[in-house]
Amino acid sequence: MPASLAYTWLGHSTFLFQSPGGRRLLVEPWVASNPACPEHARNVGALDAILISHGHSDHAGDAASIARATGAHVVANYEICLWLEAKGIVNTMPMGHGGTVQIGGISVTMVNAVHGSSAIESDRLVYLGQPAGYVLRFEDGLTAYFAGDTDLFGDMRLIGEIYKPDLAFLPIGDRFTMGPAAAARAVGWLGVRQVVPMHYGTFPFLTGTPAEFRALVEPTGVQVLELRPGETAR
Repeated sequence: MPASLAYTWLGHSTFLFQSPGGRRLLVEPWVASNPACPEHARNVGALDAILISHGHSDHAGDAASIARATGAHVVANYEICLWLEAKGIVNTMPMGHGGTVQIGGISVTMVNAVHGSSAIESDRLVYLGQPAGYVLRFEDGLTAYFAGDTDLFGDMRLIGEIYKPDLAFLPIGDRFTMGPAAAARAVGWLGVRQVVPMHYGTFPFLTGTPAEFRALVEPTGVQVLELRPGETAR
């Protein structure tokens, strides 16, 4: 039987993908201080690439340490790549919205998101470019949309129309991203048949729940794939 995509939720918005061709991609490198990441999952092992949607610490907090330990290529916007290069990271792959890079047989396209992107270093705010999402087209043609942190925005219709994703990873926690109702609308605009909720439950102020999301989405025939931190889906 041919290999299929496998992805493990490491809590919050951090996912470890293993592609059908055996490539290993870590999206949103935050494990060491991620309270939702199981202890046994914090050693992510060998990686081919690290993808970062924006610079906030709950998404990029371990980018430098993991990149240094693994030697993996880091895909991010230009500002985040410069920030990491200043920390001694050499294998960066800067890109911009609308651009595409290849990682083995995987096509990675950067798309829009509505959020912020910065880090705090030495009590100083460091601007880290524009936030992003990613469209990942794997070796077997399966296409996934990883939204990053975002509100609902109208161009999600274009993402659905142009890239035709099969699977979406969407934040539902509310307050800093869209909540369940807006995420449910995004599902319809994207045209996906499966969706993985993320960015919820890590902190008390992230109040959106998978139960609320499922109640809005599953009556439309879309499957909600709710994972536990450390759990792998195929």
